[in-house]
Amino acid sequence: MAAKTIILLATLDTKGQEIEYICSCIHERGHRALIVDAGLGEPVIRPDISHAEVAVAGGSTLAVLQAHADREEAAPVMSRGATEIITRLAGEGQAHAILSLGGTQGTTLCTAVMRALPYGFPKVMVSTMASGHVSSWVGTKDI
Repeated sequence: MAAKTIILLATLDTKGQEIEYICSCIHERGHRALIVDAGLGEPVIRPDISHAEVAVAGGSTLAVLQAHADREEAAPVMSRGATEIITRLAGEGQAHAILSLGGTQGTTLCTAVMRALPYGFPKVMVSTMASGHVSSWVGTKDI
């Protein structure tokens, strides 16, 4: 089996250590992990695609988003940026699956990105919010 690229999307200021562990598991199995930071704070590990790049792809800059320090304003921008980057990578065949970790804010952001990906593209969301009624995050997608 040819090596696949699995996108790891998370806010690396809060989920960086966990993403680093998952990254090592992916590498052990002969695949590539591509780490995308959708957070506002200082990442605890080095991403392949920085939060500054995600902010620009979303129509703003990281400095502007950090100056306001309002996650309600920043999350949609970071979601748009991550969606732009990740759907492009998937469409070009450079990414083959996505796995995300998040709490409430991260789950909302990451599942918005996942819903933009085609049905059948592997998507896994690990969330503290995964109990109860989750249709607002999953929709009719295969997350």
